[in-house]
This record gives sequence, structure tokens and C-alpha cells, in this order.
Amino acid sequence: MTQDERPGTAPGEPSPPGSRARRVSTSRAERRPAAARGARGRRKAPQPGKTVFRVILSSLLALGLATGVGVVLLYNNWNGNIQREDLAAQLGEDRPEKMASGPINILVMGDDTRSGEGNKIDGEGGGGSDTTIMFHLSADRKFAYGISVPRDTLVDRPDCFAKNGKVIAGQQDAMWNAAYSVGGPACTIRQFEQLTRVRIDNYVVVDFNGFRDMVNALGGVEVCIPEDIVDETSGITLRAGTREIKGREALSYVRVRKGVVGGDGTDPQRIKRQQAFMASMIGKAVGADTLAQPIKLTKFINAATSSLKTDFKNIAELADIAASFNGIGLDNISFVTTPWVYSTRQPGRVEWTAEVNKLWRLARNDKRLSAEFLDDSISAGQKTDGSSTSGSTGGPKSSDATDGASSPGSGATDESTEGSNGSPDEPASPGLC
Repeated sequence: MTQDERPGTAPGEPSPPGSRARRVSTSRAERRPAAARGARGRRKAPQPGKTVFRVILSSLLALGLATGVGVVLLYNNWNGNIQREDLAAQLGEDRPEKMASGPINILVMGDDTRSGEGNKIDGEGGGGSDTTIMFHLSADRKFAYGISVPRDTLVDRPDCFAKNGKVIAGQQDAMWNAAYSVGGPACTIRQFEQLTRVRIDNYVVVDFNGFRDMVNALGGVEVCIPEDIVDETSGITLRAGTREIKGREALSYVRVRKGVVGGDGTDPQRIKRQQAFMASMIGKAVGADTLAQPIKLTKFINAATSSLKTDFKNIAELADIAASFNGIGLDNISFVTTPWVYSTRQPGRVEWTAEVNKLWRLARNDKRLSAEFLDDSISAGQKTDGSSTSGSTGGPKSSDATDGASSPGSGATDESTEGSNGSPDEPASPGLC
């Protein structure tokens, strides 16, 4: 190409000195996003914690282009799905102090109502909350863990308060899940706070149908079933193996307590399955396969918001929490169960051991799980065969995590570590799947 033929140069007009370099630079600048221009030589530090929120917003924008008001309508629809109820007035004035440094404690409860289509799945009657998990999200957003409380745990339930202010009398040696039956989520939150001295910042209640719909929206969740599960009472049969399950099969997997090979029908055994399932579910929910597909993402959020009763103000607050969990990394999200032993006072029930106080202390002081709890934990980064996606289970074992807790090796009793996956470097037990 001659000088006169070069773009931007008039015929017969010589090119000014350095014009080629300027044209190349301008061309490259035009190809760069506008946000990057003017920041020559500098790169913005990555912010993985905002990944989920950015994808949700960008997906909403894409979906809303067709109508121009689609974003607003979808956002309002999701907010309208949520049943919001502030329970602060029912929690009393003697609540634990709230930490100012920024950790968040969310109490998740499963509403076991059998009313409504699709909710009567286990052949049992009544209602209540057989699932209680406290999620602790650290102030620095570098770790999180869920602490499950077995529904059969015997506790001295404190007095609770009804919506009209009436006192609901407490009870000694009451089952943990009785609080929900007599006083709903407010009574369960008060029971948790009074017995643990851990302040609950927010709560979430989800029912059977909502849980099932969320799993279906993800296209199923992968699980490892070591042995066939056959519960003739409820007509549930789950074949051994590793595969994705959804619908009634997924709901049955996390609910069944009978017909499990080697099982005794107690709740701690079922909790292990629930924790493994939730870990796998979190992994899929924050995975690229879900986030990169607006339709799948929208279905999941629709399912999640339609089933929730909570005190979160709106979907934006929930999205912010989701972004925090995504930024942590799956290997730093763990699930543990409160240390327990079989009760001698009430056969078929369980009681906390003294080690549970160490667990509550870690949560109160925003510390990582110590080694004794990590050894019996399930990580969201684990594969369904028990191995880890990055060679660790439960995240770093920080030396400052103990906060007065005993040293590794002095953990809870044998009953509380039953079903442990072992150390992070151990392979899954042979023959599981």
C-alpha cells in the first residue's frame, strides 16, 4: 500500500510523523472496552466475590432487552415471591450481642408441613422443622460453615413469644424441633440464641416443594449412594451408585430415615446425607454451567424465592450473600454437626457433648473451624466420592482457629465423629460407589 493509499491520508498528502503509531494505538483503544480506556498500564484487581451478582444483573439485562421493562418486572416478581416477616419483636430483649466486625449468621429451617400438593412425601403427618442449620459467613468473607442441629437433640427450651406477645412456656428435655411446632421460626431462633449465645442476623425457611423445585431448576444434583435405600413405609427406593437425582427422588434422599442399610433411624445419620447433598448443590449452583445460562439461572432464582420465608428485605440482599459465598471458594465452605451422644434418659434421642461449647465459641468469635471439627466435616469442594476438587476438605486449618478449643486429636466422642471422611489426604472408603 502506498503512502497516498493509507487510511486517513488524503491523496498527495504526506503522513505526519508518528501517525502510523497513533493510528495503531487508536485502533487498539477503540477495541478496548470504554472502562479500560484512560487506565493505561493499570489493571483492575479481580473481585471474585461479585461474580454471582454481576452475572445475575447481566442476565437480567439480557432478558429485559426484548421488552425494555423486563428487568424491573422480573426483579419485582422475585421480590413479590418472597414471604417477608420480621421476627425481632418475638425474640425478646435478652438476645446475644451482635458483632460489629461484620460476620453474618443465618439460621436456615426446613418447614416440614405436609399440607399442599407434593409436600406429603414421606408417609408421615404433622409439621414442624426437622432441619436446622446455622450458616456462619466470616467478616472477611474468606470462609463459611454450616452447623446442623439434629432434630432429636434434647434441650431445655426457653420461654418463647407468640405474635400477640403471649408467652409460650419453655420445657425441659424437649426435642429440638418442638420449638418450631409450638412457636414457629421465632421460637427456634430464640431457642438457638439462648442456648448457644450466638446472635442470628437473618433467617430463611424453605418447604419441601421449594427445595425440590430448586434442585429441578439446577437439572439435578449429583450424589453418591453407598447402599440401596428401601423404605417400604413411604414407598421409597433409591439404588446405590453415583448419579444426579432430582424431583421426588432428591427429596426422598434427604428426608428418609428408615430402610437405610446399617442405619438406626436417628437424625444425625440423615444429616450426613443432607450435608453432602447441600454441599453438592452449592457447588452446582455457583458453577459456570448454571451462571452462564440465563434461563437456568432465572428458573433457579424463581424456585428459590417462591419457597422462602425470610427477614431479608429484598432479592438484592440475597444476591449479595450469594456473591459472598461464591467469592469464598467451595473448599472454604464446610458443614458440621453438633457433637452428640445417644441419650440415656430418652432412648432414641441424642444429647450434646461438652465439645459443642467449643463450636459455639468459634462462631461467636468469627473463627475458622478447628481441626477436630474439620476432620468430621463435609466440604462444598468435595466430589461425591469423598475426594476434594483441590486436594483439601474444609479449607485451611488455621492455628488461630482454636480460640481456646482443645488441640487436634482431643475432639468429640466416637459417636460425634461417626461417618467421618477422615483426613483430607485419605481417599474415599473403598467400595462406596
